[in-house]
Amino acid sequence: MRADRTPRSVALFSASIITGLLALTYTIIVYFLEKEFEWVGLLLFLVFGFVIAYYAIEFFIEKFLYSKVKIIYKTIHSIKAGREGKLSIKMGKDILGQVNREVADWAEEKIKEVKQLRATDNFRKEFIGNLAHELKTPVFNIQGYIDTLLDSGLEDAALTRRFLEKAEASCNRMSDLIKDLDQITLYESGNIPLQLSRFDIVELARKTIDSLEGLAREHNITLRFKNPNERPVLVEADMRKIEQVFTNLFLNSINYGKEGGETRVRFYDMEDNILIEVADDGIGIAQNHLPRVFERFYRVDKSRSRNEGGSGLGLAICKHIIETHNQSISVRSAEEIGSTFSFTLKKAGS
Repeated sequence: MRADRTPRSVALFSASIITGLLALTYTIIVYFLEKEFEWVGLLLFLVFGFVIAYYAIEFFIEKFLYSKVKIIYKTIHSIKAGREGKLSIKMGKDILGQVNREVADWAEEKIKEVKQLRATDNFRKEFIGNLAHELKTPVFNIQGYIDTLLDSGLEDAALTRRFLEKAEASCNRMSDLIKDLDQITLYESGNIPLQLSRFDIVELARKTIDSLEGLAREHNITLRFKNPNERPVLVEADMRKIEQVFTNLFLNSINYGKEGGETRVRFYDMEDNILIEVADDGIGIAQNHLPRVFERFYRVDKSRSRNEGGSGLGLAICKHIIETHNQSISVRSAEEIGSTFSFTLKKAGS
């Protein structure tokens, strides 16, 4: 007997079998006792027996299935609703199919929840591991400098000063890391208000380039405008936060630039918005890394940027700042060709 038959079809099948058995019994009894058949009586007997058998079997089957399915249904609905709810099962329908669909839907929902929890747990583990790694380097450096000074007895004043300066640099690096983490947390919680003002985005980019010119020169990288005669463009944004975006993007291009390379800033009019691009001709980013470059602590080259003192949070901060302005930021890149980071800002109204 198929498992997906309804109580009515099962009752009909069972009643037919019972009626057939009753007919056979009746025939045998009449044949041996009276030696003749009473066809009218047999027909009435069969009809009456079939009707009684059908409804009796259907009643008991429905009662049995209801008692079993009720437990399953009650459990499913309680879990899905998060509480005990009113149970409603219509036995006239394909109840087993209905339960099967409910169980399948519930199982699919739980599988999705498990996958989401696993992804969240993996992100948490990765974040904690990355944070520990970022803090480990400056902490070990400070510890090494202090141990060296203690072993030397602090007799050499020049050595003492040099090591204390190195320890101070490592402390500053940890301080910057903690500040960046705190800033990202505030952005994600929406607790950093924007101080909007009208300013010239071209001039702000020029000032940022001037402030980083010495560092760029040390890496033999040129920071410049694609169009040296770029005209002023007024935008409405938080100037200090946009300056931080420029700084982080320029530093990223310096850390990943090629010897003798250059970073170019370009501006494109997008009607209500202005599109700003920071493009370099550095080592580039592989396509499989592009979806994750704005994640916290994610590094394409895990050793190089860390040695340069980067926190791994610069691009993540850029993303949060731009999205807080209800704008967008993106990246396109090719290995050994370079990377271009693009973001938009709202132009100031006249």
